[in-house]
Formats: sequence, structure tokens, C-alpha cells
Amino acid sequence: MKTIALPLVILALLTSCLGYKELPVEYDYSYKGNFKKYKTFDIMKPAGPADSSMTNNIIEKSIVARMKFLGYRQSTSKPHLIIGFKMFNDSLRFNGYNQPAIEEWVKTQNDNIEYDAQKFNLRTGTLLIQFYDRRQNRSIWQGYATTMYGTIDFNNSRHLRNAVISILDKYRFWAEGFMEGGTTVSQENDF
Repeated sequence: MKTIALPLVILALLTSCLGYKELPVEYDYSYKGNFKKYKTFDIMKPAGPADSSMTNNIIEKSIVARMKFLGYRQSTSKPHLIIGFKMFNDSLRFNGYNQPAIEEWVKTQNDNIEYDAQKFNLRTGTLLIQFYDRRQNRSIWQGYATTMYGTIDFNNSRHLRNAVISILDKYRFWAEGFMEGGTTVSQENDF
């Protein structure tokens, strides 16, 4: 009985991983970002008539789940980060930056580094996720699933979740105070 159970357990673990396929992702960031100081977030809502390329329940739920996993609290009142996304069905030319890995840069936080701009030609099915620092009123991080190895099917919930997971795997910052066991209310209102 034990010899049959072990292969079944291994098979079950392997098949559970088959649902996730990491997509090629690029990201860049602002040297003005306070990546270790953010605690709260909210999802950006389009102003005016709803832009269908900027609203999607599956993408929103996936972003919220990932941010909560990292210890961020969703707040509609003065969130530290406002997260927006856009789905691009057509190809586009996109400006990005060649930068040091964010984990390396954050150790020194040298904001005197020059931005090394580069242009990307992205095929159809690109998902862009941007983080805005509400207080600074600027974009501080953006990640985009490139389609070099295939397209993202925006009508397929699994493709959408995979794209969000692939992108947000590149944003590796825990909410301030989360790993230390929490923050006080007065600290949360200081930002």
C-alpha cells in the first residue's frame, strides 16, 4: 500500500504545478521609490467611462491576493500604493529601462544613477501592471509580461492569473512591518 501511495502523492504534486507557466517578464522602477516603506494599496479605477482594457475581475483579484500575501493591506483611504494595469491586445512599442536588479539597487538606494532607456517591441497580448506612489504622485514600478514565447489570452482566466503571478513575482518587497509582526495605527497614518 505504501509503495502505491508515494507515487500517487508525487503525481498529484506534479500535476498541481502544471497549471502555472511562468511568462517572460520585464520590469523597471523609479530610483525615487520607497520600496521598504509601503504598507497599503488599492486598485486604480479608470476615471470616466470604463476602459475595458483597464478593468478585469480576475486580474484585480490576482493582484489583491498577491499583495495581501506580501502583507499589504488594501485601503481606499490614502493608500501608499495605487496599482493599475492595462491589457494591450495589439502590438506596441514600449519604453523601458535597463537597470540593476531591484534587490541590488535597494541595498544602496543610489538615486544618482542614470536611467538607461531601451525600447521593446511587444507583440499582442501584453499585460502591464504599474505601481504608483500616491504621496509622490509618480509611477515607481512597472512590470510587463512579454509575449516573446506566446500570447496572453485575455479571455482565459488561467492565462490571466499566470501573467499576474509572473509579473508580481518580480516585485519582492514585503509590506513595512509585516515581517516584524505588524504596525501600530499611528505609524500607518504617518505616510
